[in-house]
Amino acid sequence: MTDYDDQQSKKYVTDPARRKFVKTGAAIAGIAALGLAPGLRNVAWAAGSDAPEKTDLKIGFIPLTDCASVVMAGELGLYKKYGLKVEVTKEASWAAVRDKLINGELDAAHVLYGLIYGVQLGIGGPQKDMAVLLNLNNNGQAITLSNQLKAKGASDGASLKKLVDGDKRDYTFAQTFPTGTHAMWLYYWLAQYGINPFTDVKTITVPPPQMVANMRVGNMDGYCVGEPWNARAIADGIGFTATTTQDIWKDHPEKVFGTTLEFTQKNPNTTRAMMMAVLEAAKYIDTTANRPGVAKVIASKSYVNAPEDVIEGRFLGNYDNGNGKTWQDANFMKFHNDGAVNFPYLSDGMWFLTQHKRWGLLKEHPDYLAVAKKVNQIELYKQAASQLKISVPGDPLRSSTLFDGVVWDGKNPKAYADGFKIKV
Repeated sequence: MTDYDDQQSKKYVTDPARRKFVKTGAAIAGIAALGLAPGLRNVAWAAGSDAPEKTDLKIGFIPLTDCASVVMAGELGLYKKYGLKVEVTKEASWAAVRDKLINGELDAAHVLYGLIYGVQLGIGGPQKDMAVLLNLNNNGQAITLSNQLKAKGASDGASLKKLVDGDKRDYTFAQTFPTGTHAMWLYYWLAQYGINPFTDVKTITVPPPQMVANMRVGNMDGYCVGEPWNARAIADGIGFTATTTQDIWKDHPEKVFGTTLEFTQKNPNTTRAMMMAVLEAAKYIDTTANRPGVAKVIASKSYVNAPEDVIEGRFLGNYDNGNGKTWQDANFMKFHNDGAVNFPYLSDGMWFLTQHKRWGLLKEHPDYLAVAKKVNQIELYKQAASQLKISVPGDPLRSSTLFDGVVWDGKNPKAYADGFKIKV
């Protein structure tokens, strides 16, 4: 048991890092530095018929770098700006986030894209109608392999395949939730190199903050997780980065701001208010000059509970793979990117369904587009974005080419899901 997961839900607490940030951060930037038009700075949904239906909220997060916009919306006073009193709570695992969203203990959360879709279809937990409000970030996850594998010549996917075939034993790889993003990136990457994630190796589920400790004691050979737990493995001398997820899919969808469909229907004004607060925080974080200060805040024990420098490096795009390569990554973790990050593309949600079908989590093809239209709250997003003068794309589908050269555009999901050589 590490101090990262000493509680299932840890309340936000005041600490010196937070006090220092609030004292100095407001002077450095504050809300005015968000780049909004002056007339919008005082816009609040807390007036008249736009008043939030529910004002006291609990919003959950998992200690990962990409929780930053949900956390900073509180630190910058943005929830309060929109008439909300929010308690941001640290959760121990994605299963805990799922359960608390379903039973109403959490009103919303920083959550895995694929988790929301799994719950929608009753896989990876009880079925409940869910809502993706916006995408929280693109990029910024990685696959870490142990230094023991490196010593045996495994430095990338191709050499890992050679090792797995030639040195027969049980190889174990960890992801963070069965239907989640990290599971899908790990499976996709292994399969591209001819490694079946279900028959050639063993895969297990481990909460993000426990990855490093489990690798240290030899419980796994590799894992896929968000930062800073890949950088932490390098800092601790136990692993190295085999690939980043942005090298698998540039600007891929990752965490979302999620809730239940019931919550959005009962509380549309509250939902818009939450979204606007998080969108403003995302814009603040994507101002590069603000990132060191944000890294300092989220590094605290209240949030990610990791060394500030371990968070800050990759947060600024400064990568060291722990195996002799350093680079400035143009496709590092992004939270806003002029709104390109946040729009809840239907094709993004549909992609996770194709992978759920590929790996046998779904036995039959769902109505991909209909599910995505129900889950992804595009109209609510457009309403929130319009208040902040954030541009919205005209097409809810986007086209991407993944690292295997295959194009995903959402137009024929059934054929895409069936088209992979390695599948269940």
